[in-house]
Formats: sequence, C-alpha cells, structure tokens
Amino acid sequence: MSDDDAVDESKTDSGSDSDPNAGSGSDASPDERDTGPDRHDEISKQDEFSRVVAAVRDRVDPDEAERERLQEVANRLATRAADAATDRCPDADVIRVGSTARDTWISGDRDIDIFVRFPPELDRETLEEYGLGVGHVTLPEGHEEYAEHPYVTGTVDEFDIDVVPCFRLESATEIRSAVDRTPFHTQYLEHRLDDALAADVRVAKQFLKGIGAYGSDLRTRGFSGYLTELLICEYGGFRPLLAAAADWQPPVELDPEDHGRETFADPLIVIDPTDPERNVAAVCSPENVARLQHYAREFIDAPTLAFFEADDPDPLTETELCEHLTARQTTPIAVRFDAPDLVADQLYPQLRKSRDGITQGLDDRGFDVFRTTTFADETAAVFGELEVAERPAVERHDGPPVHVRAHAEGFYETYADDPDAYGPFIDGDRYVTEREREFTSAQAFLESERLFDVGLGAHVETELESGYEVLVGDEVTALLGEFGRELRAYFEPEP
Repeated sequence: MSDDDAVDESKTDSGSDSDPNAGSGSDASPDERDTGPDRHDEISKQDEFSRVVAAVRDRVDPDEAERERLQEVANRLATRAADAATDRCPDADVIRVGSTARDTWISGDRDIDIFVRFPPELDRETLEEYGLGVGHVTLPEGHEEYAEHPYVTGTVDEFDIDVVPCFRLESATEIRSAVDRTPFHTQYLEHRLDDALAADVRVAKQFLKGIGAYGSDLRTRGFSGYLTELLICEYGGFRPLLAAAADWQPPVELDPEDHGRETFADPLIVIDPTDPERNVAAVCSPENVARLQHYAREFIDAPTLAFFEADDPDPLTETELCEHLTARQTTPIAVRFDAPDLVADQLYPQLRKSRDGITQGLDDRGFDVFRTTTFADETAAVFGELEVAERPAVERHDGPPVHVRAHAEGFYETYADDPDAYGPFIDGDRYVTEREREFTSAQAFLESERLFDVGLGAHVETELESGYEVLVGDEVTALLGEFGRELRAYFEPEP
C-alpha cells in the first residue's frame, strides 16, 4: 500500500437524521464516540505516520533529473559492456541488476551494477578472462576486485560502477557462484514491484538505515536490499511490514513461492523465491531482527523523522569515560593489536570469533565477563568489562564421586602427594582438592602464552603473535582517540 493510499479514517459519516447527537457540532459517528479518546489517538497516530512517511519520501525518492542522469550513464555503460562481451563471445549478454535496476534506489545512491552473462558451456577460467576484459573496456580507469571471482569496478560521472561476469543459467539452483543468482532476483522482482511498492521499499531501506539494521555485510549483519524488497512484497507495503514485525514471534518463516522447505535455524527465514535451498535472511543477526521489532513498535506508537536518521554520536570524552567507570565499578579491560589487513567481511567474523574465545578463556578462569565487544580501524581491540578481575591464589577442583572407583582412585593418587595442594578431602560424596591457581589476575592470563590456547581468528592470532597490549582500568582511556564513538555506543547503549 502506498503512502498516498492511506485511509483517512477521521472522515466518517455523522449518522442519520434520527441520530440524537445530530446538529450538536460533533462530526463523529456513534461508533467513534463510543470508543472515546483512544479512537481519536489512534487516528492521530495514523495521520502522523502518513505525514512522516510523506516527508521521508520527499528525501529519498530520486527526482526526474537524477533518474535521467543515472539512466543515461547506465545505458551508455551497458551498451559498451554488451559490445565488448559479444566481441569475445557472441552468446553473451548484459543485464542490469540491483536497486537502480529495480527502481528501489534512494536519492543520492550511486551504484550501478552491470552483469555480463556468459553461456554455461564456458569454463570458469575463460569466464574470468572474458569478464575482466569486458570490465576494463567498459571502465578504462577501473580496477580489479575479487569476490568469488574477479570483476572490475570504477567511477564514472560520480556513479560507482561494478562490471561483474556470471553464467547465464536456467535456474538459480544451478549456480556455480553466488553472483550467478543475482540476475534471477532482478527478474523475479521486476514482475512484482509496482511504483507504490518500490516507493515503500525506499522508505523501508531508509528506516533500516536510521535504526542501524541495514546492510548484509558481515560487520552489520542486517537486512539486505533484496531482503527488504521481498518483505515489502510479502506484506504489501511499509506500514503493514512494521505492523507485522512488531508482532513477530521468531523464528518467523516466510516462503513467497511456497517451496515448502524448512531446513533453517535462523530467527528470520525468508526462503529465496528463486532458490529454495537459500534463506535470504540468513545473515541477519538475532539482534537486528529484534532491533526491527523494537523500532517498529516505537515508530507505530510515536512516528517521527528521527527514526530515519542514522545516529552519529560524538566521541566519548575522557571525563565521561571515567565517570562511567566510577559509576559501574567494573574492571574495563582491552586487548589491542594491529588490525589485520582484511576486507570487512573477512575481518569482523574473525574479530567476533576472537572475542568469543577470549571471553570464554576469562570465564573459565573465574574472571566473570560482564560484557564484551570489538573495535577496528587502524588497530583493533577486544574490549570488555569484568565483574571479577582478581582471584585467590587457590582454586577448588572437584573430583569424581568416591564410589566411581577407577576415576576416584586416579584423582586421589594424582593429588595425594602434591605438596602444593590442599587435600584431597571428601565433600559430600566426592573427592575435592584445593590447588594453586594458574592466574590470579585477568591481566596475567591475557599477557601469557595461554591466550593462544583460546579460539582465535587465524589472522587475529597472527597479529597477536607479532605483539599486542593489554589495557586495564583507567588505561583504556588510550582507546578514546581511535574509538571514542564506539566507546560512547558501548557505555550509552540503545536497542
């Protein structure tokens, strides 16, 4: 449903001549009067919803001049790519994909995606050779990048252009790489997105950007453009999408083409209409699914433009950081190292794996972790707070029940002659000993070789082997220069 089609429910009949309230100055129907002020509050919210969405449309809808400019560049480059492709392979063709091809792009976006399709008989090596050749002819000033195979990217008239080779297949289930699937997405949606739905997609994208949940990159783990388009088509517009999301009970499964497959364990499952083996929402983290639910409820209850504006907080100051630390009475701690030279989609999974490994290592040694996160720029850091930063010199070690003879005797013999152990003694029905603790402080553990026993990302581990620093307590203020904004987000969290 487009925003212009929103029903103005405040305009209702005033009733018949026999209505005892006729002529009283009230133009409300008996039903509305019976429901009282709650009904009028609801109408007011719906009106405000429509007004806010209309204002967003003014911002995000490309005007005619912008559309014409993009179309001219896209057509010119697509023609150049098609000529270069058929010179190399007469059966090749060119298709535009992505949001600018489906008219779901937001004003100011500058992405034009040109896919060069080659027949499936071509081998992979030849496809890459032809694809790069076409890319360099199309974008003489462009450069090569690599996804599952190389492609050429560049800038023309301030537009960001990708020229990507793929195989032309009969079905998305036959794909040889992820890019082969993309043309099927465009073909599927071009028959389902009308002007009203496309406009609602733009609004939905801006809403997801505003709440920090847009983008399928592995740093964000949010909603992709294709997923947003499918959700708008499935629910019939932006307003019904928010209404549905506000009441989601994960796991939520949507199957637009009724493929009937249920093989996924994600909080949001949207079966790809073109490929029943794929969940389009697989990358969405549980946090971002919950984030959409939270802000859908908030926006429906009190619509404002602020929901569509991404927050860019000021860096946390040293004074503010120290105030937080004093108030919280936790022990902040950070492991800081040179950031691995990786693209974001490779870096952030490794940072998260390393964070989880370090957290587990601290918890296993009794340094109860309160909360952790990761930062990355020129350097990277695993940052968190501990409820317990120091432990006693001894730790309790429970053995097996005495009646489990073989294991119990082995445990007893191991510690019976250990001069540094207390016991073994019996507590309840099992042997117990109190032994020397390996690390009495979290810092000592993090600065030891035992740090490398936890699960770390491969490239993170390499950087740690080259050197790192452990910051404890007030020393974490050293992070402010590079990660002041991230620290504000950490210490002043929002949904």
